[in-house]
Amino acid sequence: MNGILLVDKPTDWTSSDVVAKLRGLLHEKRIGHSGTLDPMATGLLVVFVGRATRAVEFAESQEKRYLASLRLGITTDTQDITGNRVSGEAREISEEKLEETLARYRGNIQQIPPMYSAIKVGGKKLYEIARRGGEVERKPRPVCIRELRLLGREGEDWLLDVTCSKGTYIRTLCHDIGQSLGCGGCMSALRRVRAGEYSIDNAHTLDEIRQASEDGEAESLLLPVDSLFREYPSLSVDARGELRIRCGSSIATLAEEGDYRIYGPDGAFLALARVSGGELTCIKRFFEV
Repeated sequence: MNGILLVDKPTDWTSSDVVAKLRGLLHEKRIGHSGTLDPMATGLLVVFVGRATRAVEFAESQEKRYLASLRLGITTDTQDITGNRVSGEAREISEEKLEETLARYRGNIQQIPPMYSAIKVGGKKLYEIARRGGEVERKPRPVCIRELRLLGREGEDWLLDVTCSKGTYIRTLCHDIGQSLGCGGCMSALRRVRAGEYSIDNAHTLDEIRQASEDGEAESLLLPVDSLFREYPSLSVDARGELRIRCGSSIATLAEEGDYRIYGPDGAFLALARVSGGELTCIKRFFEV
């Protein structure tokens, strides 16, 4: 079984919990994902099954889109509503003031990673240090908030639509917005709705995947691995070219320089490859060996 499975992660599950569950449902050990979601978050988890796990590295850097809830007046140690409250001040903030503040966080910005994260400092994960009551200095990291829109208000929360680069912490964004407003803030809910070109609209719940597995139809839920590379043009090779690719050799070509999806004479996806100086060389192979 090989391909990409779009999963709608439920709340209170870690991304690792989902992978472990899928290993049992799909009877496949080779399963990975391209971007962790916190337990409280829901939404799109892009999962790679079988040989498709070789593509994870290409998906990790893709942009992601989230719908987030910002609760002002509360600051917590985890920067989300599940943490311990450490400060905050109840204060009515106008929509105009919030919009003005959001403008500071659009584009290329610097973020200080939260203590409750898996980033390692001195060989130890930050959340391990935080759980023992410790705190260490973290260096700011560049991230890009390509889009940040205010959708309105729901009860106590302001609703945000965020499209951002790899490595962006939405709860840190909420925390920082609260700090800028002077009242504190934290993330009260989060749902990932897009990762690269993949949408939550095409994702499956764990119950749906379980049912498909029981019906012997789980493989029908998988997207082909080359769907990850549809931005690249395709090239087909003959039987001799396929043999050279399978042997790890380069191929002479008249194709323009650039990256390509490579297909064999039977239409099977073989590899992602690069053409340079009249030679086609594989970047990553996806055929079974």
